[in-house]
Amino acid sequence: MLLTLTLALYLTVLPMPAWPMDYRPQWVVLVVLFWCFAAPERMGVFLGFLIGLMLDVLTGTLLGQHALGLSVTAYLAIVLRPRIRIFPIWQQTFLVSLILLAERLLTLWVIGATGQPMPPVTYWISPLVGLSLWPLMAWLLLPFERRVGAD
Repeated sequence: MLLTLTLALYLTVLPMPAWPMDYRPQWVVLVVLFWCFAAPERMGVFLGFLIGLMLDVLTGTLLGQHALGLSVTAYLAIVLRPRIRIFPIWQQTFLVSLILLAERLLTLWVIGATGQPMPPVTYWISPLVGLSLWPLMAWLLLPFERRVGAD
């Protein structure tokens, strides 16, 4: 679990040219969602909040901006987990996209509440990229889920 979270944080701060920045998926949010679905006893709201604080420090954003989004994301994932896990992957993808959009809306709310300039329309591309990556990511992390469940 720690390895996947570290990799997601790394992929989030990995230097890129300016043009693909809007297409970068919300790696940390996707990994937190996965672990909240797979092992809610190990990944919870408080850990989501701590990871969000780490992401705030790494990205240089307002302290608490990502922490709020990730803690609400973790809460939604844990509360909706029994309903989401029974669905096939394509229906899970739809529900995950709603959670990704909720996280983006919270972040947008914090941006607006603090008087920062509003992001461009391309701000909404990131959840769509995450939506397309969720089935692949869930499939790739499935062996790790089994390992964590065996511990």
